Amino acid sequence: MQYIPNILFIIALVAGIGYFTLNIRKVIRNIKLGQKVDASDHTSERWANVFRIALGQSKMTVRPISGFLHIIVYVGFIIINIEVLEIIIDGIFGTHRIFSSLGSFYGFLIGSFEILALLVLVSVIVFWIRRNIIKIRRFWKSEMKGWPKSDGNIILYFEMVLMILFLVMNATDVSFQEMNNGNVVSKYVASMFSGTPEGTLHIIERAAWWLHILGILAFLNYLYFSKHLHIMLAFPNVYFGKVVPKGKFKNLESVTNEVKMMMDPNIDPFAAPAEGATEAPSKFGASDVMDLSRIQLLNAYTCTECGRCTDECPANNTGKKLSPRKIMMDTRDRLEEVGKNIDKNGEFKDDGKQLLDDYITREELWACTTCNACVEACPVSIDPLSIIMEMRQYLVMEQSAAPAELNVAMTNIENNGAPWPYNQMDRLNWKDEK
Repeated sequence: MQYIPNILFIIALVAGIGYFTLNIRKVIRNIKLGQKVDASDHTSERWANVFRIALGQSKMTVRPISGFLHIIVYVGFIIINIEVLEIIIDGIFGTHRIFSSLGSFYGFLIGSFEILALLVLVSVIVFWIRRNIIKIRRFWKSEMKGWPKSDGNIILYFEMVLMILFLVMNATDVSFQEMNNGNVVSKYVASMFSGTPEGTLHIIERAAWWLHILGILAFLNYLYFSKHLHIMLAFPNVYFGKVVPKGKFKNLESVTNEVKMMMDPNIDPFAAPAEGATEAPSKFGASDVMDLSRIQLLNAYTCTECGRCTDECPANNTGKKLSPRKIMMDTRDRLEEVGKNIDKNGEFKDDGKQLLDDYITREELWACTTCNACVEACPVSIDPLSIIMEMRQYLVMEQSAAPAELNVAMTNIENNGAPWPYNQMDRLNWKDEK
């Protein structure tokens, strides 16, 4: 009978980690549905970005209040979860605070954890107030209704409960309080339980201990269904983020080679392609998630839905339908839909849908000014503009579906060498005007 708690703990631990692993494998599989990308260049710059942006949170602090609070939560969760190692060992072997033998160092660790837990609790409450009472505008855009809105609050409740359980667990641990070593916050919480029988305190402590570890496992598995998957994906996403100048757009190699061939008088345009020559792609641009690159699909899963990109978007700020955040959310939703299709059928079966039109409208795509404000604003190096540009490319090159104004400009460039409707011979007439 004495081993039943240990057995139950091991079952819960294996089930929690197993289910999480299963879902993460799905994420990896879905990302691999995208086109391969060579990201072996600029290695030192990529690692510098990881340390500066992902680890150092440099882009979060552009907005000081939310950035500072986020750093507290970020650091707090990383450091506090070191204690999970002790909980796991205690749970498996039936020990109690196995690291307490470390003496004053253990007290320093637990004391640090408790202070951080309190700071995290305060920060999360402030986040909840900003989101639900102050109602900061970027959290109340049209795409943030329904599940995205609920998800933002659920994760805050998770964090509140986990921090409270941690402090209550320490406060009702009689032996820990008697040690008076590291209980810098929990000793004040313990005063709330003064006069409570020791047996009752033990029950509360055990309940808090179990709920705390089960809550962590639940939180871990909730990540897959939440925008907070970025906790894990932000680091690889920043590593694979754009390292060339933001204004540099990708050219299709096949199109470049075709143009070179057309301009080379020594090449026979009717000759068969040379052996080893680059083949033309089956599709120009992107109309569905499988046409996008693996990095773009990683971007979609990493999106934190913080709305900084949309907040900075000049098109959105002038009332246009475009929201860069929605572009990423729609891409992730479509990718998840494709993944479920594969789960059901063993392979992807055409469902009559695609990212273009069924999720992202043409109006959204053509509202973009390509200013890169969204890319600059993202705290985890997501690039919504690259998806917009590839979908535009598909519309122009595959469907000849550019807006009328753009078609007129392109026709003028073809005929007149400039986007204006003037004959080339008349282009310099302005200099003769008095």
